[in-house]
Amino acid sequence: MRQLFGYALFYLLAIASAALLATQSQAAEPALQVRIGYLAYRPDPGPLLSNVIPEPVDAGLRGAELAIADSNSTGRFLNHGYSLQSAGAQSPQALLEAAKAQHDQGVRLFVVNAPGESLRQLSAALPDSLLFNAGSADDTLRSSDCLANVLHTLPSRAMLADALAQFLAVRKWQRWLLIVGQTADDQAYAAALHRAAKRFGLKIVAEKPWTFDNDQRRSAQADMPLFTQTAEYDVVLVADERGDFGEYVPYQTWYPRPVAGTQGLTPVGWHKTVETYGAAQLQKRFESLAGRWMSDRDFAAWIAVRSIASAVGKLRQSAPQAIRRLALSDQLPLDGFKGRKLSYRPWNGQLRQPIALVQPRALVSTSPQDGFLHPSNEMDSLGFDKPEVTCRFPDTLEQ
Repeated sequence: MRQLFGYALFYLLAIASAALLATQSQAAEPALQVRIGYLAYRPDPGPLLSNVIPEPVDAGLRGAELAIADSNSTGRFLNHGYSLQSAGAQSPQALLEAAKAQHDQGVRLFVVNAPGESLRQLSAALPDSLLFNAGSADDTLRSSDCLANVLHTLPSRAMLADALAQFLAVRKWQRWLLIVGQTADDQAYAAALHRAAKRFGLKIVAEKPWTFDNDQRRSAQADMPLFTQTAEYDVVLVADERGDFGEYVPYQTWYPRPVAGTQGLTPVGWHKTVETYGAAQLQKRFESLAGRWMSDRDFAAWIAVRSIASAVGKLRQSAPQAIRRLALSDQLPLDGFKGRKLSYRPWNGQLRQPIALVQPRALVSTSPQDGFLHPSNEMDSLGFDKPEVTCRFPDTLEQ
């Protein structure tokens, strides 16, 4: 009996010793440190002819910072750590130099809040890295000019226009008056609306370019009714991304009609009024961090970092190629507080996501609308579906 007791005691001591050694060995292992670069460049919009409220200068950055905090909260259980290296630039060349400096320090994962042309430059300069586009809605980046090492978390203009067009189709507001501003971005937004109208069988009864160069605060009541006098329409659509005149269109039109587009009823990737499916908790955490509302660029940067963290948690590594491969599969667990599982389209790297339709202080609806079906994923009824994409999206990154 004593001998059996001795063997048992020895066995228990051996197990305890092995467990202690394993724990010490695990503690001695370095944590997986995931470094993410944040690159921001927003061109000066120039003088505006309205009292439009400017976008916060830290839009995007604060969303990335919140995502780093969220990722570290869960990452500590896996012995993972996340850090953000941010760089703001005043010119495309300065942004490129900042990106190269971070790359020289070993960063291979980037969140980019910059125009499409800067994104193209960064993609070419960092072929072995993975970039998340949180700043450009450029449709060509998702349709004819896809970049192998770029995934898009900001919705494209096509997604926004399709989301709006679906709602207008449901409401049977089928006849549109389209007013288009003078900038290249306004023209691109108008092109997305034209595409959406054709796609969903709606009609643009008249299109008018905005050519006034006066301050509409003083003359909207005189200018707008005459300017919007044309064939009868159900809704006025505005393409004015800078906000030069669009805020003065509602309640001033020739016919008493709703206004939508860049002003009025607006399709957005994120908004303060989005509160369901746990979004209210995300909003509160963000407001506590930033002291303001969460914008669409903040959300795009947040979901970009969370995409990285979710992939790293599943893969137990941070190699850009592995993260990209997982993101473009259907195996990446990704929750964006939008009521549906989010995923990236393998044909152009665009994040599938519902689009909120909002007025300044209320959520009106969310697209895709009921009844707009798709063979595989209803969210692919928003933006460029696979048959519409002409670019070749490679399977691998350059090394």
